[in-house]
Amino acid sequence: MADGGAMERANRLRSAGEQARGRDRALACRNYEEAVALLRGCGEGLLLAHTVRHLGDVRCEAGEWEEAGPCYVEALALYRAHPAAPAMHLANALRAMAVWMEHGGARAEARGLWEEARGLYAECGIAAGVAECERRMSER
Repeated sequence: MADGGAMERANRLRSAGEQARGRDRALACRNYEEAVALLRGCGEGLLLAHTVRHLGDVRCEAGEWEEAGPCYVEALALYRAHPAAPAMHLANALRAMAVWMEHGGARAEARGLWEEARGLYAECGIAAGVAECERRMSER
């Protein structure tokens, strides 16, 4: 069961993290990290997954690729474990993980993620997502 105070604080921190992203990535990371810590005790798996993925994104944007990996692994595991994970959110997590894997040189492993993300983006009617996945798969 979610603690209302913790949820409210976590949501404020998530908002602050998003606002700080373009101007102060270190501050954005701190906000997201604190939000993740709060969400771990709230029983809100989908919100936790979304926040952890955003933390990974900010770390990638800051060039902190090694630190981003565990965020993407966790986010993807949380989405896959949740019976009502929105297809769009799962597709975005797959995309982020595929980008991270490609950066690390694991192109063959990333391809399967691109294929899965492509199917989900198609299901959601997100043409730009489908096009990116197809472009990334054709680069091999």
